[in-house]
Amino acid sequence: MGINSIVEQALQDGYLTPSMEAEVGRICDTAAELSIEEYMALDKLMGSLLTGEVVAVPRKQFINVMEELVLSEAISRVAEIEQTSDSSLDVGDIAAYALNRLPPLYATTEEGANYQRQRAGAELQDLIQEQVKEAIARYLDRPEFFPERQAIGSKNESKMASQLSNLLKDYAPSYEQDIT
Repeated sequence: MGINSIVEQALQDGYLTPSMEAEVGRICDTAAELSIEEYMALDKLMGSLLTGEVVAVPRKQFINVMEELVLSEAISRVAEIEQTSDSSLDVGDIAAYALNRLPPLYATTEEGANYQRQRAGAELQDLIQEQVKEAIARYLDRPEFFPERQAIGSKNESKMASQLSNLLKDYAPSYEQDIT
């Protein structure tokens, strides 16, 4: 989906979703140069955000407690392996493999997160350990292919996207509410 179609959809619906916002950012990050039509669409979107014709849907703040539990387990196991061998393991790959085989444990409050941690400790600890162990075994047994692959988030942020973000912050201060 291009910038023009995203802006048209936002104007039609009256709101800009986080995924629409992310797609505009991705396009701006990867494009060498935007067309005049794309700049005009972004200008129209900004004007609509400022007047309230389009409302930016705030991102919901939540966490997946399973991620922190799996990362903790993976880091412990990887540290043990790296101390006793010459192997270098990627914690991210191992955690992603295990997380894809475990149930999510989402929470929106600290109380909910504590409940999920207790639940996981009582009901899922063995399963978490088993999946991390399997992930490490798979990682060590994987073939070396696609050496050119890049980790998510390793590219530098484009000046254009950061300028757009700064403009939105200046002209629409309540555009994104920072919940901390």
